[in-house]
Amino acid sequence: MSATNQIPASVTDGGQGILGSLSLTPTLQGDHTPNPGHHIPEQSHTQKPYDTGNNELLEITYSTGVLIVDWDGPDDPQNPKNWSNRRKWAATIIISSFTFISPGSSSMIAPATGQVASAFGINNDVVLALTTSIFVLAYAMGPLFLGPLSEIYGRSRVMQLANLWYLVWNLVCGFAQSESQLLVFRFLAGLGGSAPLSIGGGVLGDCWRPHERGKAVAIYSLAPLLGPVVGPITGAWIAERSTWRWVFWSTSIVDAAIQIVGLFSLQETYAPLLLERKAERIRRSMDAEKAPYREIRTVFEGQDRSWRNIMTTALSRPFALFVHEPIVQFLGVYMAYLYGILYLFLTTIPSIFQGVYQQPVGIAGLHYTALGIGLFVASQLNGKTIDKVYAHLKSKNGGVGKPEFRLPAMVPGSLLLPIGCLIVGWTTEAHTHWMAPDIGIALVGAGIILNFQCIQTYIVDCFTLHAASALAAVSFLRSLAGFGFPLFAPAMYKALGFGKGDTILAVVAIVIGCPAYVFILFLPLSP
Repeated sequence: MSATNQIPASVTDGGQGILGSLSLTPTLQGDHTPNPGHHIPEQSHTQKPYDTGNNELLEITYSTGVLIVDWDGPDDPQNPKNWSNRRKWAATIIISSFTFISPGSSSMIAPATGQVASAFGINNDVVLALTTSIFVLAYAMGPLFLGPLSEIYGRSRVMQLANLWYLVWNLVCGFAQSESQLLVFRFLAGLGGSAPLSIGGGVLGDCWRPHERGKAVAIYSLAPLLGPVVGPITGAWIAERSTWRWVFWSTSIVDAAIQIVGLFSLQETYAPLLLERKAERIRRSMDAEKAPYREIRTVFEGQDRSWRNIMTTALSRPFALFVHEPIVQFLGVYMAYLYGILYLFLTTIPSIFQGVYQQPVGIAGLHYTALGIGLFVASQLNGKTIDKVYAHLKSKNGGVGKPEFRLPAMVPGSLLLPIGCLIVGWTTEAHTHWMAPDIGIALVGAGIILNFQCIQTYIVDCFTLHAASALAAVSFLRSLAGFGFPLFAPAMYKALGFGKGDTILAVVAIVIGCPAYVFILFLPLSP
């Protein structure tokens, strides 16, 4: 599949199927052309500027009875892809901030689970792990409707409201008076906190062109992985110097600051909504009785724009992509395993350094920095090279870019992950110096982020307009794994020990990860 990002026919069904009214084929000039099923006959339309009366000339295409509204040429400054780099980076940084704080609070409670157990009398290890992982279970549910809703009502509006929902329930978690209340409040907070995981990729696809979005996606991909690492470090010291309740209150304070900045700085980027606003300005400015056409619509609109049809199409899109696209299925399984390992390590690092090495809570929490170093260093190295590698492969391919050109870094990533698992497991088993497991943990982080960034960028390149729905489909399985892995980890390590347990993780990573690069290259999108 080329970088033109055409939605596969098996999913669009010729413009009349599951993607229906929003299907399109982006082009280099305007990043889209109308779906063939919605073309106005070429001989029946012309292009003329139209003055709305607000000192704005709109380049419009009209035919008999129908006015089609599009961007004012390939350089229209209202098109988010033509924004200045400053505006694009502002949107990227704000989205990445939302994506950082929510996953950070997902694991921030992990070092304080001992205090939670004492406060509520929890004696079951699975229930105790659930206080951390139930937040991630909500990550599996939220994107399935929040991602598609952003393709109806716009990225910014849905993102802001979802984050406000997360802020309220995360704050309430600090006032929980029972185990049940804490679990319910954590789940509700996770629903709102899941929005950036799917909508963020859509925002980047809206703003950045394929040859320039690699670095932006690298930063965005780092945020949901670095957040769960920084969270436990700060959570450990907060819990040691204060109480577990301040773990929630402190993250709510930070999120409130991000929310305020986002309210003033996060602008709408979704092209169909922006063009719909443009079309609405034309409707208000014209005289309905004298207008030579009976209908005004954008290039993205199909014939049936009823609310029920739009909602049904958008909400079913993630499932359609998952069912019809083997690539989405495979990437969903692989990302699920990566995310599961990440949260498994997030919840077992305390048992390694508090249990095996007998370190206090605050000191043991500092070992999360090893995971953070691996994530950060590998992310920055890949971020500096991913666009250069893409440009090089594109030039060798006659100037035609392909999403597959994002994947070379998966090769070292698929090797570093199992190597890191083996080092962590057997050095902990042998009670070597604490630095040895830290080295392994750093390699695990590097392997995870390299694969994450490649897969995320690949998906955004493949499904630019519907990136939010595609990411929602992939996020569903990965979040289920992030929820489930920490629940079986205590029993696995208790039965097998760290050496054999992490060896199993390494072997599975090799079986799934090493063929991944070749598998994706030779498994094209459905025709």
